[in-house]
Amino acid sequence: MHVKKVDHIGIAVRSIEKALPFYTDVLGLPFLGIEEVGSEQVKVAFLQAGEAKIELLEPLSPESAVATFIEKRGEGIHHVALGVDDITERIRELKEHGIRMIQETPKRGAGGAWVAFMHPKSTGGVLYELCERPKTEGHQ
Repeated sequence: MHVKKVDHIGIAVRSIEKALPFYTDVLGLPFLGIEEVGSEQVKVAFLQAGEAKIELLEPLSPESAVATFIEKRGEGIHHVALGVDDITERIRELKEHGIRMIQETPKRGAGGAWVAFMHPKSTGGVLYELCERPKTEGHQ
């Protein structure tokens, strides 16, 4: 499987408004924007961190996976997203290697990317996301 780069790191926060000043004022990371991902019940703030992005993930409802994560583990690193080409082929390769997928087929995520998550029980306890970005998009 070919990984192009670490696309982004997702960080679960209770409040983007409260967390954002650390990333922009203290770390000096450029703020790229905010969007809501209704299917995941989260609000996402994008920040540029060198070649990769940081995504701050705020739950919009107590039923969201991010809310459950925060309830169990507290705020912090939620997932690492790996940039790939041909996400469908990458999923097939991972399954051939016995990796359990949370999504068997890619779905639309933040920034218009196609995404699919690997189950942490197959990856040593780390939630990895495959991320295929559109060829022309603003949060590449």
